Amino acid sequence: MFWTRLASGIVLIAAALIVLISGGPILAGTLFAVSLIGLHEWYRALGLEKDKAVFAPLTICGYIGTGAYYLLLFLGMQAYTMTVLIGVLILMMSVYVFTYPRYRTEEITGAFFGVVYVSVMLACIYELRLAEDGLFLVWLIFISSWGCDTCAYCVGMLFGKHKMSPKLSPKKSVEGAVGGVAGAVLIGVIYGLAVGSRMKTETDHILPFAVICAAGALISMIGDLAASAVKRNHDIKDYGKLIPGHGGILDRFDSVIFIAPVIYYLAVILM
Repeated sequence: MFWTRLASGIVLIAAALIVLISGGPILAGTLFAVSLIGLHEWYRALGLEKDKAVFAPLTICGYIGTGAYYLLLFLGMQAYTMTVLIGVLILMMSVYVFTYPRYRTEEITGAFFGVVYVSVMLACIYELRLAEDGLFLVWLIFISSWGCDTCAYCVGMLFGKHKMSPKLSPKKSVEGAVGGVAGAVLIGVIYGLAVGSRMKTETDHILPFAVICAAGALISMIGDLAASAVKRNHDIKDYGKLIPGHGGILDRFDSVIFIAPVIYYLAVILM
């Protein structure tokens, strides 16, 4: 399992390097595909696509909304993305009305939440990549998420004694959490020293990078635990089996999805 997980992690990092450096249509298309897969996993977890019924009326609205949202982003029409979300809500409520009593209220809210949680939040990676110095700033998302996760695991294994959330994730410790945040900040500072001279902005990069990575690391742990809470509520071990050793898209990208908007707005404000 360890070697499978390690190999998958290396492949993911290599793929992220290629896609993020390429940007443009390659990044947009990749994030769109990942969003569709993640949304499918979300709908399966909530029981909205039972018996492999991918084309359930309610979930079709979510997939259409995801496609429309990414299309507007790719065309540079970010000002109209809220219109897409309103349209998706109206479509889902229409399905709710005209297929009544097929769906319950909580299923409508879960379906709409999935579009925001998976597709919209993940799309912030593309928006940050489009920003000035986006080629460098976008990596702060992964430093905050995967850097924190790796450092927290190492510190927790060595020094972890106090459980952070025993009911949700018994293996996570307070010591690991502190180590994860500290590790993400350290990596962020080193990264800032390495790329600062190549960025267009003339402001000091070290402190903003440290603040962004600290905030991202803290919130990434909430995102990880939130994903675990959903799995426990719905009695599933993993969201999917797409990534060997890791599970599904939502299992590997749960914290990335959660912090992408946070890093994007912090980067816009602080940089």
